[in-house]
Amino acid sequence: MANAIVLLADGFEEIEAVNIVDILRRGGVDVVTASISPRREVPGAHGVSMTADALLADVKDDAFDAVILPGGGHGTDNLRASEETIALLQRQKGAGRLICAICAAPLVLVDADVLDPGQHVTCYPTCMVELDRPSANVPVVRDGDVITGQAPGAAMLFALVVLQALTDEKTASKVARGLVTDVLD
Repeated sequence: MANAIVLLADGFEEIEAVNIVDILRRGGVDVVTASISPRREVPGAHGVSMTADALLADVKDDAFDAVILPGGGHGTDNLRASEETIALLQRQKGAGRLICAICAAPLVLVDADVLDPGQHVTCYPTCMVELDRPSANVPVVRDGDVITGQAPGAAMLFALVVLQALTDEKTASKVARGLVTDVLD
């Protein structure tokens, strides 16, 4: 069974985090939510808090098939300031495993220096300039072992693309049909 870690930072975008966790779990992926702060209760950007399964400090050395970063402006700032997050992303890149980020969070990938030259990404439109790399104004981009999503409106598609990468097309399509969405078609 594939596994993934979803990093939660104070100010994370709730729609993105919940969509990712829910869809991956529906598809049979073992998902661990991890707080990057020293407490498991993590406040979201819009007043919705989540209780993380673990603290990043306790699981940072575990191997995950995917590391996933929800966005949110303040959440992304906190991810960017987290040395543990940067180190985890660099280890993930070194192991050739999946790295996923949505909204403003692709900026963390730039800070961690885990994007290959010329690798295409997408992100929240106002963050495009800071990326300073090939980027597309589309909902989701998969380029090699990196999957990026544009914004909260792309959260379901982003999660389904990550699920497909971690499992297979059949599993992702089955989950999409169960959600009564055709975003993979």
